Amino acid sequence: MRTFRAVCTAVIGLAGAFSIGCGGGSSSSTKTNLIATTGQNVAPIVVNSGPANNYANGAFTSVTVCIPGTSTCQTVDGMLVDTGSSGLRIVSSVLTIALPQQKAQSGNPVAECLQFLGSYTWGPVQTADVQIGGEKAASTLIQVLSDTEFSAPAACSNGFPSANTVANLGANGILGVGPAAQDCGTYCEQVQTANFNPYYECSSSTSCQPVAETLAQQVINPVALFPADNNGVVIELPAVSGSAATLTGSLVFGIGTQSNNALGSATIFGIDPSSLSFTTSYQGTPYHGSFIDSGSNGYFILDSGIVPSLPDCPNTPTDSVAAGFYCPTSTQTFSAINQGTNGASGTVNFGIANAETLFTSTTDTVFSELGGPSILGSGSNTVLPYFDWGLPFFYGRNVYTAIENVSTPGGNGPYWAY
Repeated sequence: MRTFRAVCTAVIGLAGAFSIGCGGGSSSSTKTNLIATTGQNVAPIVVNSGPANNYANGAFTSVTVCIPGTSTCQTVDGMLVDTGSSGLRIVSSVLTIALPQQKAQSGNPVAECLQFLGSYTWGPVQTADVQIGGEKAASTLIQVLSDTEFSAPAACSNGFPSANTVANLGANGILGVGPAAQDCGTYCEQVQTANFNPYYECSSSTSCQPVAETLAQQVINPVALFPADNNGVVIELPAVSGSAATLTGSLVFGIGTQSNNALGSATIFGIDPSSLSFTTSYQGTPYHGSFIDSGSNGYFILDSGIVPSLPDCPNTPTDSVAAGFYCPTSTQTFSAINQGTNGASGTVNFGIANAETLFTSTTDTVFSELGGPSILGSGSNTVLPYFDWGLPFFYGRNVYTAIENVSTPGGNGPYWAY
């Protein structure tokens, strides 16, 4: 199985600041987590190798998109479930229906560039009615990923590769259900001339210029538009010991809105409303830009070379199957403390195994001990050192993501809870 590293945390502009907008172990609070399987607010999740058959630890679901106000619809499977970004993004090659194009005040079509820590997405902003499970969001602004409809500005790539194809993305699209309501927020309400600008209006297929987008004009977390169960999501996956061929679980919409999404005994970790991150402390050092991200397919911790027991996997023309991950000689165990802005804290124990050894399996796609070095980026992608608690963190936990400025029984979002 060919695998690649996925870190779906979106980086938005200002120096050192990022918006969780899009990438094993066990916890000290190990317990059997209940998984909801029925209800209009439940969508099934499967962890497997994805539609391109090249993914490790990818959590996928299905999304139905319709031309607004019509019954002309298409169901797209293989959508990566991502708490590290906000907004629905679909690869253009898998779409068979033509959706309405968003236009700027000038009348020109609008496109978006979203920079991730190791790649970027680019393509037009369009409108669709969106259904996931039994929940519907009408007239939702989404991004359609395309390298050909409009030429991406040079500032968009920032030296990273495009993720606009199924093969490059490893998915048919991204379902961003992170703690932000919009994918850019107030930052994009004015044109950013000195910093990276996500939104563009295109006067031709080869000429796109930065444009401001109000909150109402931005690609939005579709959960925020649901008539009910719209204050966040719960990702529920069973525990994994080592590795497995596949895994099934649930994406549950709403927090404390129905009997199947109560917070129960989960600990709430407040997150910074501007950076949408909290602090992870490791060996006495706090990493303030840390986050919980189902769109990352491993534990991504520290920088390469800082942890002597975690050497990088080989990356040569003849040996690169595990490039971007760690390859310790034996499985290493670690302990770190997550600290919320509300004063809550909790210890997480986790392990990282040799990725090359893990990937020798011809059947397994689920790895509970997969990890790699943090990417700090460069230029407008630069972020502070961080811990990225990727999908292995979700195994055996019910993980809650509360949307910013929305009421829940645990207080207003944004927060994570588990």
